[in-house]
Amino acid sequence: MKKEIYQLHAEMCKVFSNSTRLEILNLLRDSELTVSELIDKTKLSQSNVSQHLSIMKSKGILVSRRKGMNTYYTLSNPKIINAFDIIREILIERLKKMKNLSKTVRG
Repeated sequence: MKKEIYQLHAEMCKVFSNSTRLEILNLLRDSELTVSELIDKTKLSQSNVSQHLSIMKSKGILVSRRKGMNTYYTLSNPKIINAFDIIREILIERLKKMKNLSKTVRG
């Protein structure tokens, strides 16, 4: 069971190794959005957005529902955004430390 969890964890983390997918994840943090809305907000092509959504859905990060001509995407579990926020906070702290170190060195 441990190995299976590590494998699933690694697969999920691969999804988060792409900046476009992180942007989409952040856009979906508060509400579901249609593919068209995601295209508009990211300024990416329909094929590019659809490819990323497909990957995220296949890994269980997103779920979708169809209504009329639109497909709506949302997070499969709100805890995903908690993990996203924790990693982001760590990176912001790291950047601040690096900037402070750079200022100290330049003195």
